[in-house]
Amino acid sequence: MKKAILGRKIGMTQIFDETGKVIPVTAIEAGPCTVVQVKTKDTDGYEAVKLGFGDVKESKLTKPKMGEFKKTNTTPKKHLREFRLEEITYNVGDEVKADIFTAGDSVDVTGTSKGKGFQGVIKRHGQSRGPMGHGSMYHRRPGSMGSTSTPGRVFKGKKLPGHMGMETVTIQNLEVVRVDLDKNVILVKGSVPGNKGAILKIKDSVKSK
Repeated sequence: MKKAILGRKIGMTQIFDETGKVIPVTAIEAGPCTVVQVKTKDTDGYEAVKLGFGDVKESKLTKPKMGEFKKTNTTPKKHLREFRLEEITYNVGDEVKADIFTAGDSVDVTGTSKGKGFQGVIKRHGQSRGPMGHGSMYHRRPGSMGSTSTPGRVFKGKKLPGHMGMETVTIQNLEVVRVDLDKNVILVKGSVPGNKGAILKIKDSVKSK
């Protein structure tokens, strides 16, 4: 991974290319991010850069968290994320903006998926329903729980109803269609995880197309 940045999902829209073809895109406010800390093998055991995104009042932070910013003499940031880059060329206090990406780049976008509450097996796992005739007594239930003899228990991993969503999801190989340097907005082809306003990690794609 050579490039990475934090951003906020603005929402989806569509644009047109030179031939008039419609391209569905997600607008992401990418930065500006501040380098809050640079970790090295000598002091931390590994190399990484910590980026901060989104201003926040000092009164909203705890004393230990505020001390982290005072130690490096940087402005308080609401969201902090670490990135392990192949080569760290940043110093504490540097700004990372959307111009690190250009149109045509492939990126991986990581975010938290939308929460959908408690759901059954049909919506949660895509299972099929039973017959919907009047005589059927089985419609949207999970199905067999296992044999009634040995081992006589439900195995771990059985797909059952439960909480759905609110998971960390990464969408790989998304194409950067356009970069607006004035507004620090990048347009990525397709959809990305999360609601509007969700915090996203945008980084170089680990798999080339």
